[in-house]
Amino acid sequence: MKKTKKAILTISVTCGALLFCSEIAHADSAPGDVVITLGKDLTQQQKDNLLQKMNAQEDAIILDVTNAEEEKYLGKLLPKTKIGTRAISSTKITIGSKGDGISVQTNNINWVTEDMYKNAMVTGGVTDASVEVMAPFDVSGTAALTGIFKAYETTTDKKISEEQKEVANEELITTAELGDSIGSKNAAELMELTKAALAEQNPKTAEEIEQIVQSAAQEKGIELTSAEQENIVGLLDKIKGAGVDFSLLKDEISSATKEKVNAILDSEETKGLIESIGNFFKELVNAIKGWFSF
Repeated sequence: MKKTKKAILTISVTCGALLFCSEIAHADSAPGDVVITLGKDLTQQQKDNLLQKMNAQEDAIILDVTNAEEEKYLGKLLPKTKIGTRAISSTKITIGSKGDGISVQTNNINWVTEDMYKNAMVTGGVTDASVEVMAPFDVSGTAALTGIFKAYETTTDKKISEEQKEVANEELITTAELGDSIGSKNAAELMELTKAALAEQNPKTAEEIEQIVQSAAQEKGIELTSAEQENIVGLLDKIKGAGVDFSLLKDEISSATKEKVNAILDSEETKGLIESIGNFFKELVNAIKGWFSF
């Protein structure tokens, strides 16, 4: 009887140690680690074709993403007809080294742009990762962020709060819809600048956030409707209250958009506009430019 108890204890301790080691290995993600998410409703042939395009290795972790998971974050933002009833979008995320920043490539994604994904990923707290978003045929790409976050949490063992996931998805949709009006490139850059200003200025009121949006739009030469401006102000206010790490936001924006933002801030049009706007935005621009000086 004593021998039996001793054997059971030994097995229990061994199993516990193995589980503990497994948790450590899972938490300590390393550069090159890969997690792939596939839309649950893809056919097996479609899944195989996407895995081939992703150059998926045999040891890659592969997860399914369901339409219910997608609708959880998009249901309040888009009509069901826009979300669809099938999970199609698929992603591959590869962990990079510290300081690598975020890179995104898309294939068969016809509404959400690579920069829009980057912006939303930063809001969600994703860092130093290479991401591929693809589908077997043209899709909007709105649901892919759910897969990106699921893959990132799996490979890094970092928990993204529900509030951050919700506001990141809202940012993605808001920017994509704004792109229909002012152009995708302008929409993504406007969102980058307003978030950078939010992190730097830490405005206390909606009126101060509104001033940031107006100044950034003027800088870009963009005319926003009152509804568009209200949507952006509301989104920035939610980002401010969602526990987003602004220091992380600064780091990721600087690594992802340094040349692009500097080009905007150093243009003759911007310099002339800064003089006409006054000291508030001039100081803000100088602060933002300081982030991109290495």
